[in-house]
Amino acid sequence: MRIAVDGMGGDHAPQEIVKGCVEAAQIIKDEIYIVGPEDTIRRELKKYRFDRNQIKIVHAPEVILNDDPPVKAARTKKDSSMIRSIMLVREKKCDFAISGGNTGALMAGALFNLGRIPGIDRPAIGMTYPILGSGVSFLVDAGANAECKPDNLLEFATMGSIYMNKVLGFPSPTVGLINIGSEEKKGTTMLKETYQLLKKSNLNFIGNVEARDVPFGAADVLVCDGFVGNTLLKLTEGLAQKVMDLLKKKLNATTRSRLGALMLSNQLRELKRDFDYSEYGGAPILGVKGPVVKMHGSSEAAGVKSAIIKGVSYVEHNVVGIIRDSVIELEEIAISE
Repeated sequence: MRIAVDGMGGDHAPQEIVKGCVEAAQIIKDEIYIVGPEDTIRRELKKYRFDRNQIKIVHAPEVILNDDPPVKAARTKKDSSMIRSIMLVREKKCDFAISGGNTGALMAGALFNLGRIPGIDRPAIGMTYPILGSGVSFLVDAGANAECKPDNLLEFATMGSIYMNKVLGFPSPTVGLINIGSEEKKGTTMLKETYQLLKKSNLNFIGNVEARDVPFGAADVLVCDGFVGNTLLKLTEGLAQKVMDLLKKKLNATTRSRLGALMLSNQLRELKRDFDYSEYGGAPILGVKGPVVKMHGSSEAAGVKSAIIKGVSYVEHNVVGIIRDSVIELEEIAISE
């Protein structure tokens, strides 16, 4: 398998991107193509020992910045590391692409250069959501579509269930619709209509779930529009960071508390891991005709490595093909309505 990695995408690029690629190459046998300005990437690679037949450089002189207008950047910066990574997938020179750069530009680039799977109206971003204690849920949409129709949310639920089953290994993932209450009649007109579509589908739909239950594993697949999904993720991320900072401050306050922290060091490391997105890989853009994975913008080497490894599983299980084959059923449900 050949993997295209945007070497300039992310807050810690190219240093952490290159390091993560080198670490991933020590675990997998697949070829990794780091895309970016050749001199810059080569300078970083010189810091490490690696198999030159496994890690290669693809020159791309331009960079899409986080504050670039997404659609304009995707259309005009065709020699950027991000767009060139996607083009390697389109040209079948690579099997999937990964980037930690501008999310809007990555979505636009994937749509412009790979296209939608026929029958999918709105591609979406799926994101693993750590559950307190152990495990993960899968949140979709995590920020690509601020306004949605019921049919879109049905698509999100279907694509999320396929990813959860094939990549994360859940045999029959439960699906929950994020709403302001658990009762069937709760929420906006759009959410009520979505509820009925999900109820009639062959998905393992368990009904509405409230935001307060999400961190405790309310459902395996959490369905919502991108506005709600992104807000929930940002709130959770900020709250988790604040809790860890406060905990660290309290544990360092006195000699006794520091001794206690030393005795609980293993448990504290496990707690930090529970909140660490880098443990679970990247976020796939579901609904486009080729595998594209979005890493968190602040990913360090561990996050890059995890995204590459999860991306390999994404391709090996033919998630894009299974989503394509599932569209017929979605259309039949819509017609029956």
